[in-house]
Amino acid sequence: MIERKNLIVGQSGGPTAAINSSLAGVYEGAKQSGFKKVYGMRYGIEGLLSEKIIDLDDTLNNSLNIELLKRTPSSYLGSCRYKLPKVEANNEVYEKIFEILKKYNIEIFIYIGGNDSMDTIKKLSDYAKLIGSDIRFIGVPKTVDNDLPVTDHTPGYGSSAKYIATCISEIVRDSNVYDLKSVTVVEIMGRNAGWLTAAAALAKNSLNDGADFILLPEIGLDLQGFIKILDEKLSNKNNIIVAVSEGLKDLNGNYISEDEGNVDAFGHKMLSGTAAYLAKKIKSELSVKTRAVEINTLQRAAAHLQSKTDIDEAFNIGFLGVKAGIEGKTGVMMYFERTPEAPYSSTVKSCDINLVANIEKEIPREWISDDGFGVKEEFIKYAKPLIMGELSNIVCDGIQSHIRSLK
Repeated sequence: MIERKNLIVGQSGGPTAAINSSLAGVYEGAKQSGFKKVYGMRYGIEGLLSEKIIDLDDTLNNSLNIELLKRTPSSYLGSCRYKLPKVEANNEVYEKIFEILKKYNIEIFIYIGGNDSMDTIKKLSDYAKLIGSDIRFIGVPKTVDNDLPVTDHTPGYGSSAKYIATCISEIVRDSNVYDLKSVTVVEIMGRNAGWLTAAAALAKNSLNDGADFILLPEIGLDLQGFIKILDEKLSNKNNIIVAVSEGLKDLNGNYISEDEGNVDAFGHKMLSGTAAYLAKKIKSELSVKTRAVEINTLQRAAAHLQSKTDIDEAFNIGFLGVKAGIEGKTGVMMYFERTPEAPYSSTVKSCDINLVANIEKEIPREWISDDGFGVKEEFIKYAKPLIMGELSNIVCDGIQSHIRSLK
C-alpha cells in the first residue's frame, strides 16, 4: 500500500448551504484513504499565504461533528475573494505558496468554490507544471448561481432553489391578505445567469401559486413595455408577484441597478437595488402599492431548508475529489453528469479545468418562455429533482444546531 502524505483543503467565494457538506466529504475521503494529516486553509488561498492552517482532526474528530458540519451553512473554514496573479516563473506569490505546501508535505490540494476558485486551481496546476511539482490540484464545484460549465449543476444550487421557491410561495400568501392592487418585486441573486431567479417557478404546483413574472438577466427588459403589461394584468388580478434577478439588464445590455464606478476584487461591477428601482418606477407609473423584497444572503445560507439531494451530492463530490487526486489527476474539476433515465440520478466525473475557469453558463434560451417573462417545462424538469428531500434536523434548545465556529 502506498504511504500517503498530507492533504489540504480550502473554501472560497460566496457561502452556500452545501459547501460544508463537500468539506465533510473531502475529510472523510482523505481519512479513509490513509492521509496522515488533513489540513484546512483558513480564509482560502489568502489565508494560506499567511500560513493560517489548521489540523481538521482537532474539530472533525467524531461522527456527530461530521453530521453537524453537513447541516451547517456558510464556509466553515472561512472564505476569500483573492485573485492570483498571472502565472510566470519566479513569481513571489507562487513561490511562497509552494514553499508552504512543501513545508506541510502536501500531496493533494483541494479547493471548493465557484468560477473564480476554479481559476485558482487552473493557475496553481499550471505553475506546478512549470516548476515540475508533483502536487495535485483538484477543484470541487460550489456556487448557488449554478453557472459553471460542463457540470449538470453545482452543489449549493438545489438548496438555494428550494429556499427561493418556498419564499415565493409564502410571499404570494402574504400579498393576498388585503383587497387592493399591489405589485411585489422579489430580488434574487444572479448577476449574468438567472438560474436562481428561475427557481421561483418551482413555487407553483398543485397546492401553491407562484410568481406571475420571472425576469432573467439572459433577456433584456423593455421597462416601459413591461409596465404596460403589468397594467393590463392588474385589470383582472389584484396582487402581482415579480421575481427578478439582481443582474437584470435593459435592452442595451446595461445592468438596471449598476453602481457606477464600484467593482469587487475580481473586477465585477457592483450591483444594488434592482427590486427597489423597479418597485419605485412601477408605483410612479401605475399608482399602485408596491413592495421590494430582497432575499439577499438568506438564499445562500438557509440550512433549515437544505435539499437532501443537494447535501448528499455535495458530500459525494468532495469524497470523490480525493479519489481523483489519488488516481493522479490534477488541474481538473469534479462535475455531475445526469443519467438520462428516470428516476433522477447523477454520476461524478472530472474534466480539464480549462473547460471551466472563467466561463459562465447561462440558462438555455429554449428553456425561457417566448415572451421572456418565465421559464418552460424543460427548466422545471431539470430543476425539480435538485430540490427534493429534507435532512433531519439536529436541534438544540428549539433551533437547528450547527458545528461550532472556528476561532
